[in-house]
Amino acid sequence: MADALRPDVQAAKDRMQAKLGAGREIKRLVDYLWEGEQVELMASGTYGPGVGLVVLTDRRLLFLKDGVMRQVTEDFPLDKVSSVQWSAGLALGSFTIFASGNKAEIKSINKKDGKQIADAARERLANRAHPNPSTPPAVTAVHGSTGDVYEQLRKLGELHEAGVLTADEFNTKKQELLNRL
Repeated sequence: MADALRPDVQAAKDRMQAKLGAGREIKRLVDYLWEGEQVELMASGTYGPGVGLVVLTDRRLLFLKDGVMRQVTEDFPLDKVSSVQWSAGLALGSFTIFASGNKAEIKSINKKDGKQIADAARERLANRAHPNPSTPPAVTAVHGSTGDVYEQLRKLGELHEAGVLTADEFNTKKQELLNRL
């Protein structure tokens, strides 16, 4: 009987639209996970020398290529990721991770799989930046000098640029801050 996958890995595999080129990595994924780490989403994609597996866990984004002759892993702890970017064509897309001043682009990802990972990663980053989603930091304005407002506008712009805030959220909060001047 074939080895059964861990339940979280199996659930993430079941959500994948395209598994081509990532079968070996899926089978060996648990060997690369940290103790207690839970897999949320996966997608196959190309990073560097070949096709592998992009994994979103509760702690990090991980790219894994487990070939016969070569193994490649690169991980991006979520607390070090500043933003993610998703761009798609007709069927495939590109997922870019910005972390610690570096950028990593994983290409040829199934459109649906990649969008799911990008959206989930953005949500995780937003929750990290705003522990209470109903009150983002940009809203918790300090009623004080105009310097505070300018600083908050700068931070608001950074959050929007990083993809944490939508254009509508950005414009609404920006107007609220400008009204205080």
